[in-house]
Amino acid sequence: MKKATFGAGCFWGVETAFRQVEGVVDAAVGYLGGTLENPTYQDVCTGTTGHAEVVEVSYDPLKVSYDQLLDLFWKIHDPTTLNRQGPDVGTQYRSAVFYHDEEQKKAALASRERLRESGRFRRPVVTEVTPASTFYRAEEYHQRYLEKRGKSSCYI
Repeated sequence: MKKATFGAGCFWGVETAFRQVEGVVDAAVGYLGGTLENPTYQDVCTGTTGHAEVVEVSYDPLKVSYDQLLDLFWKIHDPTTLNRQGPDVGTQYRSAVFYHDEEQKKAALASRERLRESGRFRRPVVTEVTPASTFYRAEEYHQRYLEKRGKSSCYI
């Protein structure tokens, strides 16, 4: 198994999207990229911890490639809005790829560059590509949030 971590706004819809991919073994929502140890949802929502709402994806690279996961990431959110997705505003909603090794870093940077050159968006792609740091799993009520409520997606 390998890990991939993505920030694409509110983590509920992002988690649901990745769970639907064949080869994804698990997806957990949480917080990454900040300075506070063991942050809570309330901490992250203050916008002062530096964390992003993220989804940590565990996947089988024999069934799904990292590039395929990147392709989905670009499709499910707007990578041109700085610290915002839909009605959610704040640094915790930033667009980010958190890489776990040099191979992921190269793939993420190349993928972002292809997207920038594609002309798909009128505005610049602002997605950060950053080394993964400590992943803090979100509170249990956030895990599979939409599934628990009988919903298949949210506004992302």
